[in-house]
Amino acid sequence: MRPLPGRPAYAGWAGPRLRSPGIAGTLVTVGLPRRPADPHRPVPARWVHRVKNLWLRAIQRVENSYLARMGLSLPLAAIAVVVAADLVGGRDHFIAPGMVAAPALASVTVSWQRTVLVCVLGAAAQGALAPYDGVVDIGPAGQSVVIGQVFAYCFVSIFSVYIAWRRETGAKAFTAITSVAEAAQHALMRPPASRVGPVRLAVRYVSAATDAQIGGDLYAVLDTPFGVRVLVGDVRGKGLGAVQTAAVVLGAFREAAFDEAALDDVAARVDTSLGRQIGDGDFVTALFAQFGEPAGVELLHYGHVAPLRVSRDGEVDTLEPAEPWVPLGLAELVPGKPKPWRVPLLPGDVLVLCTDGVVEARGGPDGGFYPLAARIGPLVAGCADDLDAAVDRVYEDLLAHAGGSLSDDVVLLFLAP
Repeated sequence: MRPLPGRPAYAGWAGPRLRSPGIAGTLVTVGLPRRPADPHRPVPARWVHRVKNLWLRAIQRVENSYLARMGLSLPLAAIAVVVAADLVGGRDHFIAPGMVAAPALASVTVSWQRTVLVCVLGAAAQGALAPYDGVVDIGPAGQSVVIGQVFAYCFVSIFSVYIAWRRETGAKAFTAITSVAEAAQHALMRPPASRVGPVRLAVRYVSAATDAQIGGDLYAVLDTPFGVRVLVGDVRGKGLGAVQTAAVVLGAFREAAFDEAALDDVAARVDTSLGRQIGDGDFVTALFAQFGEPAGVELLHYGHVAPLRVSRDGEVDTLEPAEPWVPLGLAELVPGKPKPWRVPLLPGDVLVLCTDGVVEARGGPDGGFYPLAARIGPLVAGCADDLDAAVDRVYEDLLAHAGGSLSDDVVLLFLAP
C-alpha cells in the first residue's frame, strides 16, 4: 500500500485499500489528512513565529522573575540614583529630568496606586532639587524649557499609571480565563489517576492556544468491564469548534466503552455519533487501545499517528497497523471497517501514544520534524515504574528540539500494564 504523496513515514493514515478509484480520487482531492511540508524546505514563517515566542517568553521571564520581585525598590532606587547624580554633578549639570525613569519602572513592577505614589515622590524630589540646580533663578529664556520638562514628566506619569492599571486588569482577566480553561479541561478530559485498573500511566497535555489550556487534541483512559480502554485523538481544526467536536467524541467513547464488548464496535459507535454532529470535510484522527488479556494490547487505527512500544532496554518498535484506515467521520467514504490487531507487551514495556503535534514539531538547524522514534528509547528505557519522570523527559526533549515553544497541541500518553 502506498502512502499519500507528501505524507511523512511516521503518520498512521496512508490511505485504506479502496475498491473504487473514484472514491480514492475523492479522498486525495479533498486532502483530508494534513500534509506537512517537506522537512528540508525552508519555513521562514515558522521561524519568525518561534523567534517571536522566544522573545515574548524572555520578556515575561524578566518581568515575572526579576522586575515583579523588586516591587517598589526599583523605582525608588531610580529616584535615589537621579538625586545622587544631580547632587554629585553640581549646579552646572541639570540631571533631575531623568526622574521620568521612576514612573516608567513603577508601571511594570507595582500596582497603579503605588505608581501614583512613585510619581508624586519623583515630582517632590525634582521640586526639592530645583533651588540647588538654580531653576528658581532661571531667566525668561529658560522658562519654556522648564515648562516642557514639567509637561513631559506629567505626561509620562499619567501614561505610567495607565499602563500599570491595564497590566493589573489584564493579569486579572488572564487569571480568570486560565481558571475557566482549567475547569473546562478537567470537565472534558478528566485527567486519569496514575493507575487505571491494572495499567499504570502518565500523560502530558499541552495546548498551543493562547490564554487557554485546552485545544483540539483529546484522550481518555477508562476502566471498563471489558478491560482498560484508551482513546487518543486529534480534531481537525482549532478553536471552539474543535473543542466541541472533542467533547462529542469523548462523550460517545465514555458511553460506548462500557456498553460494547468489542473494541471495533466501540469505535463504530463513536464514529456514528460524530457523523451526526460534524460538518462536511471535518474529521478526527484516533487510536483506540484495550488492555484486556495479559501480556498484550489490542489496537484499532483511525488515521492517527502510529503508537510506539519501548522495551525495558530502550528498543523502540513502531506499531503500524496492517491496514490503516480513514479518520473518524469519514467512514461513509470507504467500504468495510478497520480491523483491530494485537501487540504483545512484555514486563517493563511502555506503550507510547501521541498526537501529531509531537512528531510534526519542527526544530534543529534544518527545521526538521521531531524524531520521536529515534530519541525516545534512552529517555524511557527502564522507566515502566516511573512513567511521570519518563514523560517529563520526553516533553523537555521535545521543547528543546522546537526551540522552547510549540505551534500545535500535544498529547503524550505513556502506558505500562
